[in-house]
Amino acid sequence: MTRDTTLVIRMLAWTAGALLSAGHPAFAQTDPAPGYPAKPMRLVVPFAPGGSTDLIARILAQKLGEAWNQQMVVDNRPGAGGTIGVDHVAKSPADGYTLIFGHVGTFGFGPSLYPKLPYHPVRDFAPVIEFAMVPNMLVTHPSLPVKTVKELVALAKAQPGKVNYASSGVGSASHLAVEYFKLLAKIDLVPIAYRGTGPMTVSLVSGETSLTITGVPPLYPHVQAGRMRGIAVASAKRLKMMPELPTITEAGVAGYESTTWFGPLAPAKTPREIIVKLNTELNRVLQQPDTGKRFAAEGIEALGGTPEQFGTNIRAEIERWARVVREANIRLD
Repeated sequence: MTRDTTLVIRMLAWTAGALLSAGHPAFAQTDPAPGYPAKPMRLVVPFAPGGSTDLIARILAQKLGEAWNQQMVVDNRPGAGGTIGVDHVAKSPADGYTLIFGHVGTFGFGPSLYPKLPYHPVRDFAPVIEFAMVPNMLVTHPSLPVKTVKELVALAKAQPGKVNYASSGVGSASHLAVEYFKLLAKIDLVPIAYRGTGPMTVSLVSGETSLTITGVPPLYPHVQAGRMRGIAVASAKRLKMMPELPTITEAGVAGYESTTWFGPLAPAKTPREIIVKLNTELNRVLQQPDTGKRFAAEGIEALGGTPEQFGTNIRAEIERWARVVREANIRLD
């Protein structure tokens, strides 16, 4: 199933949910988990404050807390590529009061980068909803003599091992995104890893590095100012904020898609009725105009859908990124 097909299914799910809650009072009054939540909840973010994961988690926590008139605390537990926070939730009571805010790293390529995890990313968790996505973008420093994906591929093939790229660290989303691009385009690019998105971005602005593929939010201001050149977007469709940029697939590297997605999961044995209640309310949150405005201002796209769809996507992502990690021979020393 492609991302475009999945998004259509999600749109139908949102519409159906809105019609049911608005047009059928009896349905709206049906509470799958009466009495829940009866105390404050925790949303564990397995990274330090300040990044996209933390930002989106705090939007979710605020909106859900307001809807249920119950506090939802964001608990940052960074370390070991996010595995410390994920493991904490895997071992927490399955009562719906402790959730993990998963993303493509911890539940996509993390299982391949950390083969000896103390938890199983599928068996030990109950997906709630694929909440949001930050699209990635391929950018270059203006000094690199390319303006299209085809020109970049041609340059890399003409000068194998001479064009470098920046990442925010070995095993990071940007690292995996470029390595995936390299595999599909059949080119060789030299990785230069930095400690975080900030230093990586500085390296691109200064011309120390030539290109990267990472989330739109930190790159967009520099593209607008001419300090970087936007080449293509890594999502399945063009972005409203930059409709002139083609997708990487459109531009010649067929099948390429790389986004950073986010969504809450609960411990595996959490009652189904609690998962349904959380999913229903968070789909409703995503339909609210003010949520859309906040997301648009940060370059975030709303997702949504059912717990089953989220689970299916997680399994597909684990399989896809396992191939990238294996074929690119990525190791965390």
